[in-house]
Amino acid sequence: MKKPPLLIQPDALEAARGEPRLLIVDLSKPETYAKGHIPGAVHLDYAQIVRIDKPRMGLLPDAETLGNLLSVIGATPDSWIVAYDDEGGGRAARLLWTLDALDHRHASLLDGGLFSWANEGHPLQVHADHPPVGEYVAQIDDRPLASRDYILAHLLDPEVVLWDTRSPEEFHGVKCFADRCGHIPGAINLDWVELMDRSRNMRLKPEAVLREMLESRDINPDKTVVTYCQTHHRSALAYYVLKVLGYPRIKGYPGSWSDWGNDPNTPIET
Repeated sequence: MKKPPLLIQPDALEAARGEPRLLIVDLSKPETYAKGHIPGAVHLDYAQIVRIDKPRMGLLPDAETLGNLLSVIGATPDSWIVAYDDEGGGRAARLLWTLDALDHRHASLLDGGLFSWANEGHPLQVHADHPPVGEYVAQIDDRPLASRDYILAHLLDPEVVLWDTRSPEEFHGVKCFADRCGHIPGAINLDWVELMDRSRNMRLKPEAVLREMLESRDINPDKTVVTYCQTHHRSALAYYVLKVLGYPRIKGYPGSWSDWGNDPNTPIET
């Protein structure tokens, strides 16, 4: 199978809908899926692709759980999985980061998700699709993951950049959703909403704009870049943007601030 694009446009997805290995996965809210979704898309509830160990949220499920889940929605290791959602790409990108953690080789993000698809005249259907059960034996590849211990070991490492994708209020501790407030020392703040172009149906901003935004903040491709937010939902989109831009060493922090900010021993800044 020819390697699919990391980012696919609605017209290209429309043209590819007859591809036998294509599996379109909708991570929109259930009520949105029920009102209308891409024909043939299978719905996947976001809660199914994350694990909770309160107060730590957004953790990566184990390999068996992920393998069973992917099998149920009809996936195999050879499937070309195109993910989309109704919020600008965070939930879809979290699935794609999870697929990276399984070393899945064929996956794409629908640029703009449901916004670009529906607003640009592509067809919708309301009945749910249930593809035949697949067979997916999953194994975890740790390379796309950054743990708390990894970050602690690299806090003073000039070759590692921490990208905090939360709002500035969360970054500076004005808003807080954990026992402790602030950010990881040395982290750089760039809110994930800045990645989206609302004038173009929630697509990612043009490549040149994204590169300038990142490199002006010293988030450079010659560094290892770790993305985090509150639970690795918003930061999953940031991770995927880095992947689209060809950054060679990228990681996401599952649990993110819900892990770091609820540990009494981790250093923080405000």
